[in-house]
Amino acid sequence: MDEAAGSEQENKVDNDVSATEVIGKLLPERVRGLRRLSGVPVAFGGLTRHHAGRRELVLDRLDGTLGTSLRGLAVQSGRGLGGSVLRDGAARRVDDYASTVTITHDYDRVVVHEERLTSIFAVPVTVHGSVRCVLYGAVRDLRPIGDRALHAATVLAGQLQRDAEAALAPEPPPDALTELAAIVDDIPDPALRARLARVHRTLRGEAPEPANRPALAPRELDALRLVEVGATNVEIAARLGLSPETIKAYLRAAMRKLDVHTRTAAAHAARRAGVL
Repeated sequence: MDEAAGSEQENKVDNDVSATEVIGKLLPERVRGLRRLSGVPVAFGGLTRHHAGRRELVLDRLDGTLGTSLRGLAVQSGRGLGGSVLRDGAARRVDDYASTVTITHDYDRVVVHEERLTSIFAVPVTVHGSVRCVLYGAVRDLRPIGDRALHAATVLAGQLQRDAEAALAPEPPPDALTELAAIVDDIPDPALRARLARVHRTLRGEAPEPANRPALAPRELDALRLVEVGATNVEIAARLGLSPETIKAYLRAAMRKLDVHTRTAAAHAARRAGVL
């Protein structure tokens, strides 16, 4: 291996390690969020790795499982539901895991017999072109998993991808940021100074500060997050333990603050404003 190839391989290993560390820190909260937002009783997931010359997924984050038999399970690329997602980089769901013929059944002992899971979906989290993580949601009865639950999982996986890529983005040299801050302070034009200040905050990785950032209450934000993944008012009420009328009141208040006329528009406006 020549020097250039060796350096490239070292950089790839460093990037893999960094991506694993970043996603590993974010994953526990996202697995809990997946269960809450999708409405499924069981959620789990894990990170990918290269082991013994093969690519595999190791499950280590569990929420709602009967025991710990899934923890540490190494899923090989192309094997089972998660392995097919790891191989293809695309979300999949099966309505009866035990009987489906479109996947292999290497992991039935744990999935079917110990955890008694039936309908399952799996969604990849792709960071910089590689599947770094797979999120699962599952039920233990014969009802199929609906489009809304899969959509919620896809939205959450996309958010995890963006958060991970933002955390992995190289930071500009500190000297350049310091010099830019000094230039911003010396700009006499208020409009230009504000534009450069926004650029400076972006380069520092800080959240943007909208001029008219709406002050939404925590419950209003909770309701809008569920609106964003397609939940009805009745479903939101059930998830949050409130009455549908209370949910309507929260959404009306949010729409008024965001100056929109529909619940969907309110969710989009809150997302654009950086408060969701």
